[in-house]
Amino acid sequence: MQNNAQPLSIARVLLCGGAVVTLSMGIRHGFGLWLQPITQEMGWTRESFALALAVQNLSWGLIGIFTGMLADRFGASKVLVCGALLYALGLAGMAWAPNTLVFALTAGLLIGMAQTGTTYAVIYGVIGRQLPAEKRSWAMGVAAAAGSFGQFFMVPVEGQLIAHLGWQNALLVCAVLVLTIVPLAIALREPNFHALKRHAAAGQQQTIAQAVGEAFRNPSFLLLTAGYFVCGFQVMFIGVHMPSYLKDFGLPPHVASYSLALIGLFNIFGTYLAGSLGQRMAKRYLLSGTYFIRAIAIVVFLLVPLSPWSVYVFAAAMGFLWLSTVPLTNGAIAQIFGVQHLSMLSGFVFFSHQIGSFLGIWLGGYLYDHTGSYDVVWYVAIGLGVFAGLVNLPVKEEPVRRQPLAA
Repeated sequence: MQNNAQPLSIARVLLCGGAVVTLSMGIRHGFGLWLQPITQEMGWTRESFALALAVQNLSWGLIGIFTGMLADRFGASKVLVCGALLYALGLAGMAWAPNTLVFALTAGLLIGMAQTGTTYAVIYGVIGRQLPAEKRSWAMGVAAAAGSFGQFFMVPVEGQLIAHLGWQNALLVCAVLVLTIVPLAIALREPNFHALKRHAAAGQQQTIAQAVGEAFRNPSFLLLTAGYFVCGFQVMFIGVHMPSYLKDFGLPPHVASYSLALIGLFNIFGTYLAGSLGQRMAKRYLLSGTYFIRAIAIVVFLLVPLSPWSVYVFAAAMGFLWLSTVPLTNGAIAQIFGVQHLSMLSGFVFFSHQIGSFLGIWLGGYLYDHTGSYDVVWYVAIGLGVFAGLVNLPVKEEPVRRQPLAA
């Protein structure tokens, strides 16, 4: 079947998709800066704040599966617009929440739903459909690097907004900023989306049930899913609780802001390098190395005397590894299963990531409130890093072989 519709240009996909991820992930990575001002003014515990963000990550992961199905069926542009509107509404509700229940519904459920439609799974679906396979892993690395740039750029901005406008007004400003995703989403409308679907239908097209069944019977898919759980646990525990951990040891607030910004800065290079290397090397070895080195970095951080410079070095090291797993994991899924259901399958794997995120955030708050220390969670993060390094080694990246469908 002739496909006359032209794909989007690489530059357009990367610039608009990268800008979407920059805004969505940049705002999200700064949520830890709101922990102390909100809990102190509202009289809430750290566990209550952490639980809301844990709900956010869990709902993001669970609802993301179905958002991925919608993006694969109707295109990314409509999903992105809906996600941006929900994000703005959630940030405004977070600012005006009168109690912990409303806070959990807005900062947790609503923003979690919004992030399903404004982050990697949806953008990676566009990349998978619009870019050739030989550029896919590299492009995913570029998109992940955009999320890292968002963290580098937005976290200090959010810190300054809180300092000068107060935490409530800072959230409202972020709500306005996130609405700029709407015109970017319109620019990402895929003119050849339906032509690609018709082309797939003329060949070998899987139903959703067939794609899910094939994936969950594949050991490599399950191993990638297990490793991604660890990624979520580590990055969200550090991202949300690091500012309070440092303040507990008497370090000034700007150390936390700078450390989160450094994570974003070095992650720009780390994710780009991971995507580029993933185009030429076995992704399973790169993933295993990433998790092993994360565990080592945490061990060294806990052993050396805590100072601003030890924090900055740790932030730089973790930043280089922060989202390196994203292009490698999603690239491996595309390589094994193809791109027809990429957003949905990425959503399933990401749900595992978000269960890890939920536990990393919630356990951090729970154990701190009950023990007065984050030590146990640091130790768990180390052990999980070793586990993830091991389970990624047996992953097989060869494309699955499917029986032709009957005529």
